[in-house]
Amino acid sequence: MNFSVLTSQFWSLCLSGISLGLIYVLISLGYTMVYGVLRLINFANSEIFMVGTFATVWVETGLTGHTSGSSPIHGFQLIYTLLFALVVAMLSSGITALAVEFFAYRRLRAKGTNRLASLISAIGMSIVLSESARILTHSRPQANPRLLEKSSLGHFAGANFRVDTVLVVVSALLMFIALDRFVNKSRLGKAIRAVSMSEENAKLMGINLNRVISVTFLIGGLMTGAASFFFMTVYETTKFNVGFNLGLAAFTAAVLGGIGNLRGAFFGGISLGLLETMSAAVLGSQWKSVTVFVVLVLVLLVRPNGIFGEAIQQTRV
Repeated sequence: MNFSVLTSQFWSLCLSGISLGLIYVLISLGYTMVYGVLRLINFANSEIFMVGTFATVWVETGLTGHTSGSSPIHGFQLIYTLLFALVVAMLSSGITALAVEFFAYRRLRAKGTNRLASLISAIGMSIVLSESARILTHSRPQANPRLLEKSSLGHFAGANFRVDTVLVVVSALLMFIALDRFVNKSRLGKAIRAVSMSEENAKLMGINLNRVISVTFLIGGLMTGAASFFFMTVYETTKFNVGFNLGLAAFTAAVLGGIGNLRGAFFGGISLGLLETMSAAVLGSQWKSVTVFVVLVLVLLVRPNGIFGEAIQQTRV
């Protein structure tokens, strides 16, 4: 154990933890949004994230012609390429989420099957997506070219504010705020909250359940796709099972904050990102996954409703 690193690199670790935590936040929204409406855990969300990472690589290598050895680009070309990759990653994950809802949930829901059947179906979709990616890539990792030069914007108390880290923090915060405002203020957001409270009463009010549920999956997929783009921008590599550990961590973040609660997912993701980064610095990087499992078990044992559990019973999302 090396506790001295906490004092010597505390603010640097905090910045890295917040950046990682915000990626967890965006992924956990895929779990939180679906659970808030259907009371089901969408275990295929980790593979939806994986699809977004491959879409990012495809855009930045296949369409633009860059390779892992290419030099960083600048100016309008950089902005255009990154925005295009972000949009494609979000759309790829969003469309995949819609496909999961259609094939894994809708027909079972129409037949009135129990939740266990839907859960098994979601796990099946997860395996199909993961194994399809494994076969197509021959189990080889896929590298993303470094288009964004990871230069420093400045230092504060020993923390290095790198361009990619600041990009993740600012963009993820803006996306979360926009989603929170959408759910709480827009007409469609109110319909989502109405369905989350009571499907039967929402039907009586003339709300189209299938439409609301599809939009919920789409929004969760878009946020997960954004997380995949930010992940590739920072870490620059992916493989067919990249979503397993990240999906587990994002699920833990959702449970920690109170699954079904948007703001709970935010604070849960930030907390887990900080805790995981600090524990890896003290105990070693091999303990990162162990930290996630320990947090998940402790939350389920001590406070299964999460930190903001009361909010789930009131608004569900």
